Amino acid sequence: MAANNRRMSGKKGAQVGSGGQRRKGLEGKGPTPPAEMRKKHKKNRIATAKAKQAARRPAPRGRGGKGTSEMVVGRNPVVEALREGVPASTLYVQQFIDNDERVREALQLAAERGGINLMEAPRPELDRMTNGLNHQGLVLQVPPYEYAHPEDLASAAYDDGEDPLIVALDGVTDPRNLGAVVRSVSAFGGHGVVVPERRAAGMTAGAWKTSAGTAARTPVARATNLTRALESYKKAGIVVVGLAADGEAELGDLEALDGPVVIVVGSEGKGLSRLVGETCDFRVRIPMPGGAESLNAGVAAGIVLYEAARRRV
Repeated sequence: MAANNRRMSGKKGAQVGSGGQRRKGLEGKGPTPPAEMRKKHKKNRIATAKAKQAARRPAPRGRGGKGTSEMVVGRNPVVEALREGVPASTLYVQQFIDNDERVREALQLAAERGGINLMEAPRPELDRMTNGLNHQGLVLQVPPYEYAHPEDLASAAYDDGEDPLIVALDGVTDPRNLGAVVRSVSAFGGHGVVVPERRAAGMTAGAWKTSAGTAARTPVARATNLTRALESYKKAGIVVVGLAADGEAELGDLEALDGPVVIVVGSEGKGLSRLVGETCDFRVRIPMPGGAESLNAGVAAGIVLYEAARRRV
């Protein structure tokens, strides 16, 4: 019996504690992935090639983006903004406010326009919203302005069968000047205004007020880089004309105003920046017999736009 036990002990038996390896070997590996995800499959190679091609394509042209929201603070500013048609999303009114004539007019204008939310708020909340400014119980929230892309202005003109007439502002930081330019562009049949994204005036409530409502129908485009935007216009066959006190030609002698043109106006103090000036096809001056050294952006743009409109009639 002992010998028999010795013979039995030499045989290899089943392993104890295999951890279920046999069971795992019998289990499936899940659903078969689609052909596009299986390596060495023809459809996988095609999908990979398409992905590489898409990565090499230039990114689609972005829009001009949005500005930032703004608060108009105080009874008179709020009433004036509502009168001038400045876009607004919400009118905040302080609880238990003295109901004077300006408050009543603000409420009436907001109700007549429609689309403006009326919100009652305690004074501490309005103080917090305005960072402690003297809001006098009225705060008007202006939504972010939606800028166009510079190329949109030229495209819209061509779609209407017209030669583009565009104004670009270089270094103009006063929103009231921007509003005045928008108003002139609208008055003389222009197709929009281009402003740089940085160190320049944007479409604030002040610009809207100065435009006297014309900003609602005259687009403003924002360029990440003004020089590159002007170069794109030139490649599209649009002449770029810069206004400069020391320009080589006088405004009356410039024939380019008859066709597609971008008029570039610099700041009152510094004029055109160096790179923008070098990008212009022409640098022209406005004759001033009275001897003034310069004109503000709104006046200068208005004069050139009038001359362009007169020639196009």
